[in-house]
Amino acid sequence: MPSRDKLKNRRGKSGERTGEYNSLFGEILDWMLAPLMFVWPISIAIIHNVADDIAHAPYDKVLGDSVYELSRQVRFTPVGAIFVKPPQMRDLFHIDGEDIIYYQVLGGAGELLAGDSEVPDVPDDKPWKPGELYFRGGRVNNEDVRIAYMFQPVTTIPGSYVTVQVAETLNKREALTSRILSGVLLPQFVIIPIAVVLVYFGLGRGLWPLKRLQAVIEKRRPTDLSPIDIRRVPEELRPLITALNDMMLRLEVNLAAQRRFIADAAHQMRTPLTGLKSQAELALLENDPAQIRACMEQILVSATGAAHLINQLLALARAEASTEKVHAVERVELNALFESLIADWVPAARRRHIDLGFERAHVPLHVDANPVLLGEMFKNLIDNAIKYTSYGGVVTVRLKADIRAILEIEDTGPGIPVEDRQRVFERFYRVLGTQVEGSGLGLPIVREIAELHRAEVELLDAPGNGGLIVRVSFPRVVEPVPNDVAALPWPV
Repeated sequence: MPSRDKLKNRRGKSGERTGEYNSLFGEILDWMLAPLMFVWPISIAIIHNVADDIAHAPYDKVLGDSVYELSRQVRFTPVGAIFVKPPQMRDLFHIDGEDIIYYQVLGGAGELLAGDSEVPDVPDDKPWKPGELYFRGGRVNNEDVRIAYMFQPVTTIPGSYVTVQVAETLNKREALTSRILSGVLLPQFVIIPIAVVLVYFGLGRGLWPLKRLQAVIEKRRPTDLSPIDIRRVPEELRPLITALNDMMLRLEVNLAAQRRFIADAAHQMRTPLTGLKSQAELALLENDPAQIRACMEQILVSATGAAHLINQLLALARAEASTEKVHAVERVELNALFESLIADWVPAARRRHIDLGFERAHVPLHVDANPVLLGEMFKNLIDNAIKYTSYGGVVTVRLKADIRAILEIEDTGPGIPVEDRQRVFERFYRVLGTQVEGSGLGLPIVREIAELHRAEVELLDAPGNGGLIVRVSFPRVVEPVPNDVAALPWPV
């Protein structure tokens, strides 16, 4: 039988498994041959039983005829039955060199009228009906025999029966069974290995479209993400290729977005860098210390803007590349996290005379999240709120407990028009007329981080005149409440 590719385990120096490889060819071959190897012994047992039945049929007919011949030699008298031995008895029952034949005739009282006493009596649990021929197995002189028997009613004594039995050893039957089995099984021993070889090569030929598909994919250029033509792909592989085409389409869309992002970032970076260069050249041409200081102040403004833009670009790239391997997810309590984060923004709020407040939730709010990314999201939200709120305004950060954990940041700034509330999540898009410097990356970063945490971001009108509420709702993890505080009237 051709060998198959076995499951291979690659192990490192410490003996730990570092990877697993399996063979589709070997897997299919196993599932084809394993049932065959399981069914083959069952088929041999069935064939053996069928061969036994076939071998018994002709010899049982001869054995039954012998019983009928013996029954014809029974004579009935008023006192019972007698057996008249025919002249051809030697020809009827003889040793033929292969089997021994025994016979027995018992009277109505069980007395031996003729034949061999070694033949066992008919067991009580065996079926019987006067005049019917029956067969059973037994043993005579420590040899297995086949026994034919019949009960013949004694016509002169009602209710009395003569038992006639003929037994024959099984040598000829077993020889015939062996010949039948040999005739059936020997061809199988030749055909099955040939079939396995044909299956092996047929399966290899059947999997050839996979190799052709592999060659088509290997010939592609690294930048070619066009769909694979499924017209020549086998029907069983079409769902896989369709899924692969969908993945390549999504990859192409992502790459196109990345290319636009890089182009936009380059364009955005060009403005502060050009300003830095111009102010530096102008400062070199000035001799007046006041003018030089003014140029240096402009350089500081441009450098600050460039640094802010670069930091936001890095934050956005970090959020897009975030995975559990890079940023581990852990159980976070939002009240404690945002209370510690908001303390860092109190000085910025004071410089603009903004009333910065924080409202905790009445119950612990647990979510599965990454604290670093949540901090980045909060930094962009609170930075926008303070930046766009006028002097003397109010910014409120509040947490709410509902089916989800809700973070709201409300300000008294100019708000965002309804028609612009979807576009502000696009990179580098800024609402006109705000008179506030910015990069247009704050809310895109917020949405990117929210999507990583399966959270939703909404922009709502604040109550009163103007203002905006940014609401972020997270999937909430409700932890068991201790028994000593379970009865407290806390809302949930």
